[in-house]
Amino acid sequence: MRKACGILILALGLAGVASAADWLVRPGESVQAAIDRVQAGDLIEVQRGRYVENLHIDKPLTLRGLGRPTLSGGLDGNTILVTAADVTIDNLIVTDSGDSLREQDAGIYIRPGAHRAQVLRCDLAYNLFGIWIEKADDVLIRDNLIVGKRDYRSAMRGNGIQLYNTRGARIIGNNISFVRDAIYVDVSHRAVFRGNRLHHSRYGTHYMNSYHNLWEANEVWYNRGGLALMEVRDQVVRNNRVWGNSDHGIMLRTIQDTLVEDNVVAGNSRGFFIYDAEYNALKGNLVVDNLAGMHVWAGTRNNQVERNEFIANREQVRYVAAKDERWGVESGNYWSNYLGWDRDGDGIGDVPYEANDIVDRLVWQHPVLKLLLASPALQTLRMVARQFPLLRAPSIVDPKPHMQPAQADWAMWLGRRHPDAR
Repeated sequence: MRKACGILILALGLAGVASAADWLVRPGESVQAAIDRVQAGDLIEVQRGRYVENLHIDKPLTLRGLGRPTLSGGLDGNTILVTAADVTIDNLIVTDSGDSLREQDAGIYIRPGAHRAQVLRCDLAYNLFGIWIEKADDVLIRDNLIVGKRDYRSAMRGNGIQLYNTRGARIIGNNISFVRDAIYVDVSHRAVFRGNRLHHSRYGTHYMNSYHNLWEANEVWYNRGGLALMEVRDQVVRNNRVWGNSDHGIMLRTIQDTLVEDNVVAGNSRGFFIYDAEYNALKGNLVVDNLAGMHVWAGTRNNQVERNEFIANREQVRYVAAKDERWGVESGNYWSNYLGWDRDGDGIGDVPYEANDIVDRLVWQHPVLKLLLASPALQTLRMVARQFPLLRAPSIVDPKPHMQPAQADWAMWLGRRHPDAR
């Protein structure tokens, strides 16, 4: 008898724990009231419906939508404010934040100390900032759709995802558009940005003062600028596809000790814009059909540039400096406008490639001359300049130019220009 009573008491106790850990909010009820009621670690499930509330999550819990309910902030403040660690927000539509740039109104604002927050499979629409993450470490933002206040001018929108003073963030598989900058990263380290789709914004990503981050397998298109990495070091930028951006594809500005490899950079006004960059490695990138493949200036030197393929760019390299810079010293690059020969058949040109001669300089100063690039007069001028060093301009020099491209599918990237590109 005692044993049976003990089992009954234990069963009742477990039932009480189960009911306390699982809460259901129905249309017409308050989500915030459920948040205020639950204990740390509980699950709140919200049935499909529309809930106009500004939520404050101040304890560890999981907030999960059933059938994708809509949480609207009523165009005032943050729709969801998270101030506790270990909060998960899953499968919701989060919309209608306020529009104060000074207050940084967001669909989901993850405040300092809200470590290990997770935002999964949510749609965030018509918020000023989509997700703002401030001084919160080890955050996971995965498989979300973020669309900003599309009817606002670009300068008056917030960013899709903003990280400030964070460590260990994982930003994976998100689709972000019609914001100011799709992902803005400031003083945030050891983060992973993988598999995101960033488009129709000012910058696909905007990095400042952030170290030891991985940018991998993202697709970035139809922005003003694709990836802007500024005043950073120790980055890995790998296997991204950056195309059709109206200004630059990848900007490397005041950057050191960074690996940029195996990216496709196509159909941008400037494929790469490289400014004050030292001790970086650019390897295996396909740079195709940009107005300028690379624009290089302002003390950029001591970089390893190997195994890249420069194909069908209107200008392969626009180089502004006082002396030559040697690329391809170890294994060379491919240049589609290389006019040299390969007598021994080893696949390497016998004459070094020079990217920046007097004809290139004249074309920069007088763009109408592009109409005459194939004319005998300009070809003769190019030949004469090579014979007389006084006429020669400082250049990118590749001593081992490849005779054939290694990437057979480069032609699929032709013609992917931004509508505003000139």
